[in-house]
Amino acid sequence: MERIYIFTRFERFWHWTQALLIIIMLVTGFEIHGTYKLLGFAKADQLHTSAAWALITLWVFAIFWHFTTGEWRQYIPTMKNIDKVVRHYAWGIFQGEPHPFKVTRARKHNPMQAQAYLAVKVLINPLIWISGLAYLYYNELEAAGMALNLGTIALFHTIGAFMMLAFLIGHVYLITTGHTVTAHLKAMVTGWDETEDSKQAP
Repeated sequence: MERIYIFTRFERFWHWTQALLIIIMLVTGFEIHGTYKLLGFAKADQLHTSAAWALITLWVFAIFWHFTTGEWRQYIPTMKNIDKVVRHYAWGIFQGEPHPFKVTRARKHNPMQAQAYLAVKVLINPLIWISGLAYLYYNELEAAGMALNLGTIALFHTIGAFMMLAFLIGHVYLITTGHTVTAHLKAMVTGWDETEDSKQAP
């Protein structure tokens, strides 16, 4: 095994802060939706809104960082070797086969990851944010003559929340699929990943 530095300090800060804020928003959001009672509606609503603005602020900095460093290229989807990656997760991983994708500094995400992250950024996130802001500023939009159906807004926001929850569950599961159960988790904590051959192309 060879250790290579994959995730910068800002990437790790952005990842873990984003994860915490998303979990807070899911917990408070489902309480606001009436799924259960934990904090009470008023506190859940206040915390949900505060976490949303904190996440928007974080994303502004993250978008700036991605474009100024060129890291946005990590999310360009590719179909190269995706059949091997899909086969690995469907079959090979249960047979103890090595992962067909080799992580490098230039390409951190395997083809399946890149497509999943792209879907989050162009589908799930916009759905959540557009519906969430429309919900938050519903009265102002209505006063401006932009009459929207509140039930429809809430429905789209809830659909986005369930999509994000599904992504989070899948993400947590995939954390455990490295060469050891904690390998991927350690990489996102320390920034260092272990690979059999860091010189191999993805």
